[in-house]
Amino acid sequence: MSIKYKVVEKAEPGVVGGGAKKWYATVVNDGELAIDDLVNQIEKFSALSEADIRGVIIALENVIQEGLSNGKIIRLDKLGSFYPSLSSASSLTQEDFTSSLIKGAKVNYRPGKRINDVLKTVIFKKAN
Repeated sequence: MSIKYKVVEKAEPGVVGGGAKKWYATVVNDGELAIDDLVNQIEKFSALSEADIRGVIIALENVIQEGLSNGKIIRLDKLGSFYPSLSSASSLTQEDFTSSLIKGAKVNYRPGKRINDVLKTVIFKKAN
């Protein structure tokens, strides 16, 4: 297993005018795995049919949506956790804060240990 990368020049973050530009590695994605691909791969490790696997994935998506919309942390054991977070403007006092100051919500993902660990053993190869 390897992750391909390329080197790109970037300005210094937080420095007016960009500061001194430096070179950083960035991942070169090697395609994607869509639901059909995931279903086909899961089918190899399972006694479930393609339709059953697809149904479970869709049901999981629905359950995650409902849980997140109710402010719950969704823990998927070794896969990791999904949890909601907020972005807001500030107020001078707690009493002055209203929900109108909330700019939006997003979903955060915290990978499980096994998913994090696999990235510790990956080999990096420079893309052509």
